[in-house]
Amino acid sequence: MKLISLFQKVDIAEKIKDAPDSGYQIGVVIGSFIPFLVLGGLALWMYLGAKKRDKNGN
Repeated sequence: MKLISLFQKVDIAEKIKDAPDSGYQIGVVIGSFIPFLVLGGLALWMYLGAKKRDKNGN
């Protein structure tokens, strides 16, 4: 059941349209960017680790 919930499509435009107030809209927008920030941070961490390893000659 958890696996199915990971692949559900979320219509952000629909959520913002039905939002009760502007605070909810801001939360939806921030929440939609969090996965991209996490993936970007992971990619940066991997890049810096590879760069450090290459610099040390390993």
